[in-house]
Amino acid sequence: MSTENEGNAVPSAPSDPPTVPSSTSPSPSSAPGYQGAAPASAEGPTAADRPHQAPPPPPAHAPSVPPHGATGDPVGPSGPGSSSPYETPPAYGSAPAYNTPAPTPTPYGQNTGAPAGGVPAGGWPPPPPATPVWGAPVPPGAGQPAGRKRSGGLVAAVLIAALVAGGVGGGIGYWAAERGGISSTTVAAGDAPGSFKRDPGTVAAVANKALPSVVTIEAKSGGSGGAEGEGGTGTGFVFDKEGHILTNNHVVASAAEGGKLRATFSNGKSYVAEVVGRAEGYDVAVLKLRQAPSGLTPLPLGNSDRVAVGDSTIAIGAPFGLSNTVTTGIVSAKDRPVASGDGGSGASSYMSALQTDASINPGNSGGPLLDARGAVIGINSAIQSPGGGGLGQSQAGSVGLGFAIPVNQAQTVARQLIKEGQPVYPLIGATVNMTTDGGEGGARIADDGEGGSAAVSPNGPAAKAGLKPGDVITKFGDRTIDSGPTLISEIWTYKPGDKVSLTYERSGKSDTVEVTLDQRKGDR
Repeated sequence: MSTENEGNAVPSAPSDPPTVPSSTSPSPSSAPGYQGAAPASAEGPTAADRPHQAPPPPPAHAPSVPPHGATGDPVGPSGPGSSSPYETPPAYGSAPAYNTPAPTPTPYGQNTGAPAGGVPAGGWPPPPPATPVWGAPVPPGAGQPAGRKRSGGLVAAVLIAALVAGGVGGGIGYWAAERGGISSTTVAAGDAPGSFKRDPGTVAAVANKALPSVVTIEAKSGGSGGAEGEGGTGTGFVFDKEGHILTNNHVVASAAEGGKLRATFSNGKSYVAEVVGRAEGYDVAVLKLRQAPSGLTPLPLGNSDRVAVGDSTIAIGAPFGLSNTVTTGIVSAKDRPVASGDGGSGASSYMSALQTDASINPGNSGGPLLDARGAVIGINSAIQSPGGGGLGQSQAGSVGLGFAIPVNQAQTVARQLIKEGQPVYPLIGATVNMTTDGGEGGARIADDGEGGSAAVSPNGPAAKAGLKPGDVITKFGDRTIDSGPTLISEIWTYKPGDKVSLTYERSGKSDTVEVTLDQRKGDR
């Protein structure tokens, strides 16, 4: 059966019996019935139906055919060019005819093994071999087709070939290596550069240069009987070569009266420090290292007035006690009015702050806020309280809203503290309401001053400019004023003696005057 006819109807047998092969063997392509034709059924023509047609004798050169059931070479082609007109290729999956006993053929028109009338057993031509039933099991011991070796033998042969090839290749490689004729193709990893320098202006380069000038401050309050009290952690940085450290007031406030202060550098060296001066209103403090080491490198100070929104920022500090932590961000806003408390004494501070989204947490306070060049542009001081609605230094953690004292203001205050030991505040000589929800649309001058004093100080800058209680200040210099804290924050960006234009409203009318700022020394 041809594999091309699997599952299809078997074609009918030829109407006439095939002719005896001539002296010249027909080629497989011209032999009738070679394409797998087989008897259609037992009802086809038999030799008994045609008595006048006796089978012709086999030709002289035809090979003898062993009787059915005899052993020996099977009927079938034994070499190139030989074929039988009745022979069909074995069915797909059936046992081959080569080297196996020939199956007992079934004569035309019968289902038994008896020879058909007039056709002796073993006569010529022999009847075609029986066609196996589709799906019938292969007889035991039958082999596979000649072109299909068993997979086990094939795999074994492949494995043996692979092993032989591997052995030969290994031998050749060893021989070549010994003779030095072939070099290795293995690529060696490149050696690490002896020195690695980061480009100036990168965060890594800026941080690497600034960290040796930043300190972690431990402040402990003085307890009864000389015992140490509660403490806290903050940050500071080297202000000058004499050992002055600039930080926030609220970082050292608890240790200012009888407490202990210690500053630790990034190299692990620690020094005892003492307070030189504090400014509660500005939230600035200056410390001095005892037995300060030589070779201190102050951080360079930038110009906070020239900072632009969107400039890169780098914050260094000890958030939650994790010293030498570096975070990055941008300047999110400028001149942000911020009023915050130290969480202890109840003193409030006011600043016209730089806002940044660099991560700032408790412990970052007092640390430097750097620009992309590594210059200080601010002192990290406060963060937005998540949920509390206020600003301060003791909130849970960063929400991307951090505030820094502009360095121009901070260095002015620091020099005052180093020189005089106390801060100097500019003022206009008027008391204003500090609420932010009064709806006035500005800073309203109170009816009465602190402790029952006059709201407008006699002969002060405001009185000389003609201001009265109830007036609403809407502009100071170039800055629009929307509340009392905003006015105080803006006033403290100036210096005593500066002349500033001031716009106010009274009875629905607006007027602009000029005031010369007065001063007050020390905290009250």
